[in-house]
Amino acid sequence: MDAGDPAGDAAGEPAAGDTAGDPAGGRDPLLFLQTLQTLWSTRELGQLREEAQRGFAALEDPLAALLDMLDSSRGWRGKGPSLEAWVTRELKRCLQAQLCPGPARGSPGLKQLQARAVKLLAESPPGLIEPLVSIFQLQDADRSPLLAQVHRLHQEGKFKEAIVLGAKLRLQADLDVEKMCLPLLLQDKADLVERYVDGFPDLQRRLLALMDSWCQPGFDIRVVARRYPQTTLRLERLSPRALGRQVLRLLEQHGLDPDLCPNVITQQRLAALRYLCYKRLVERSVSRESWAEHVQGLVGQDQWLQEQLLQLLTSHDNTALVAQCALDLLLPEERLPASVAAELRQLRIQERTAEAPLEDGKDDYYQLPIPREHLHFLASWEDLARHQEELLQPGQVVGMDLEWRPSFGAGGRPRASLMQVAVEGRVFLLDLPRLSSPAGGQAPQAFFRLVSRLLADPSITKLGYGLAGDLRSLGASCPALAQAEKQLRGSVDLLQVHRQMRAADRPAPGVDGAAGPRGLSLLVQQVLGKPLDKVQQLSNWDRRPLCEGQLVYAAADAYCLLEVYWALCREPARFHLSGDLARSLRLGRGERAGPGELPPLHKASTSPQQAPAGEDAAPEVPARAFRVVCDSMLQGLARRLRCLGIDVLVLATGEDHRRAAEVARQEGRVILTSGLPYHKLRAQVGAGRCLSVDCSLKARQQATAVIRHFNVRVTHSDIFSRCQACNCHQYLKVSKDVMKQLVWLSGHPEGPSGTGDEAAQIEDERETGSAPEEAPGGCTYEPSCRWLEEEDLQSRVPATLGNGTRLQLSGVPAGVLRRPGLRHFYCCTGCGKVFWEGSHLGRVAENFREVLEGVPGSREPSRAPSPASSPS
Repeated sequence: MDAGDPAGDAAGEPAAGDTAGDPAGGRDPLLFLQTLQTLWSTRELGQLREEAQRGFAALEDPLAALLDMLDSSRGWRGKGPSLEAWVTRELKRCLQAQLCPGPARGSPGLKQLQARAVKLLAESPPGLIEPLVSIFQLQDADRSPLLAQVHRLHQEGKFKEAIVLGAKLRLQADLDVEKMCLPLLLQDKADLVERYVDGFPDLQRRLLALMDSWCQPGFDIRVVARRYPQTTLRLERLSPRALGRQVLRLLEQHGLDPDLCPNVITQQRLAALRYLCYKRLVERSVSRESWAEHVQGLVGQDQWLQEQLLQLLTSHDNTALVAQCALDLLLPEERLPASVAAELRQLRIQERTAEAPLEDGKDDYYQLPIPREHLHFLASWEDLARHQEELLQPGQVVGMDLEWRPSFGAGGRPRASLMQVAVEGRVFLLDLPRLSSPAGGQAPQAFFRLVSRLLADPSITKLGYGLAGDLRSLGASCPALAQAEKQLRGSVDLLQVHRQMRAADRPAPGVDGAAGPRGLSLLVQQVLGKPLDKVQQLSNWDRRPLCEGQLVYAAADAYCLLEVYWALCREPARFHLSGDLARSLRLGRGERAGPGELPPLHKASTSPQQAPAGEDAAPEVPARAFRVVCDSMLQGLARRLRCLGIDVLVLATGEDHRRAAEVARQEGRVILTSGLPYHKLRAQVGAGRCLSVDCSLKARQQATAVIRHFNVRVTHSDIFSRCQACNCHQYLKVSKDVMKQLVWLSGHPEGPSGTGDEAAQIEDERETGSAPEEAPGGCTYEPSCRWLEEEDLQSRVPATLGNGTRLQLSGVPAGVLRRPGLRHFYCCTGCGKVFWEGSHLGRVAENFREVLEGVPGSREPSRAPSPASSPS
């Protein structure tokens, strides 16, 4: 073939006498392309890039030359990798780095090039669109042909490509937002939709109105889905509850009017009604007055919510209590069942309005141990000045808490109404609305100074339960204290202590973690013997004056922190803590805990691997024989257990919990659940086959507790024997050379940019203070699997296994492919994820050191290098 013949194949072999480095050949676009083809075929990326840069510099007009190359060849129009596509991306990089000249914005020459480039968009694969838009500045070109290209992609079912191109070209205002966003919402690609409407308030409002319309009662999303019969949809992610959470988040994020979404707001109020009815009719843990006030505020004049409230009330079989609720809400008799109406009439006649069931049994709860006169309500700068010396006494221990009016998920951090500070023998209740306004007044200035000094003094030990969250709420309520969390010095968060106690899996005798108290109330019961009385927790803390019950409740909430702390310091071994609680938990002068950091506690037991002795000891179960099913709220726990080789199925979002019992019975699995379904599920599968998981623990601590509870034996060979993403346990081993070829052919010679699956999952594992790079004992990652053979591949481009699974090669970094000593990769046959030897195994082994068989708890980790699987 004549190398200078423009009719020849631009991607063909170079003519005799041509050389890869001939600068003269680089001045003709087609000869330039032929020159690069030689290097492309040998996969010499470094030389290819150098030659491309020299050629771009030698060309009189690199942009016109690129269009000539693309016009003369058809290889780039397919889905596979091509030299022309690589040249396009490389020219974009060179222009951005100013390695070759480009036309001035708005010049006549650029407009002509733009017209040619727009025609190419109609045939461009998705990976070529963004470079062309950038090179030819198409966002500034004539909009009509650009809009036509977006519509063409949409008509062809390429919804993702259409919306990405529309956003790249800033065409949102000229496109129908419902038409563009609807199919992507059905495909669970809400992140793309959010980016598409970002910066367009009108489009944001229309998008929220669309999503809200899907949340109306009786709406069937499958009706909408029928408009896209050829598209793979993920309707299980579009339950009204999941959609409602998205809508509320977007409302808050964009600062839009909630009236835009009446259906979501109504569903939110219905959820709050259900919660309040559960608290009142089942737990009996909210006062009549608070319950009636909240219910009336939620229902208002909404006829549909009134009907739902009646159904909730009459579904309970405690006729007397339902009648009492009807009396408190002034419900008409004619709308009540006959038995409830009769009881209501009896209550009116006898005037039995005292709430005896809630008043009885007060002795069953923690009682404030100080006299009533030692409770001080501070509402002015004079009050603060009078008690400042007591509040700021150096060297003392203080308990801190906040109260706020319940918002029932209305969005945003609630505005704190009351701040409690307890010192030995006294409790101070600070009236935040009075002390924080007017801004710049004498009372706010005195309050801000006092709180800042209290938080910043490292000699005063500040106790809290979830202290960081309380301080953020305080900062949101009082802008002058927005940096309160950063000012904190010398603190003990008893929530972190409680997590350590729960991770030890040794609850106090008689404490039922599923049905009993939770949070601080549970800690108080475990340490002091009685839980907190939470009947005033949901009361209206904005009301003034506060009632007597509210004052006593608020004081007890803060003072119990002191008593718990003192008890833990007296008997740390009883609660499996270190001998010097204060020193092990106290943060040094000027130090603060990092996000999610746990105190350095050690259990009192000599060997963390010791199983319970005696008749109650559960039989040991190998990790790979232990099979569980989790509800959708335990995704993090599921990933950690799969890390350790445990077979874990996870219910889909919105899937009925009864499905877990069905799977457990059919496949012999144990149910792990959170929240209310525990008792129903346990009744269906029997004792020992269902466990309620403490959601206040981190996923790693939950996994440790599950392993100890069921006496699961985990060895180093179990780690990463199962895929975290899909639960598959079948891998194929791939040599480095074969992996390089597959990655090259996939069109990703550069590897990922550092964002994506790998970064997200590794960061998910790497909690504060986690393991070093090496695995304890110098273990290595050698799963039992066979080598990938040629017959295992259905195709090489894209790399697809015989079972139809496409390998996820886009996440393999180029640096990993060049890493010395890396011998091979592993690919999951279930989902196509690619794994390689790295530091991940060491981190996981260290994180679960206490439950790994054969690893002494006090042994220092080996310094010999060992691999850790890194997901692509």
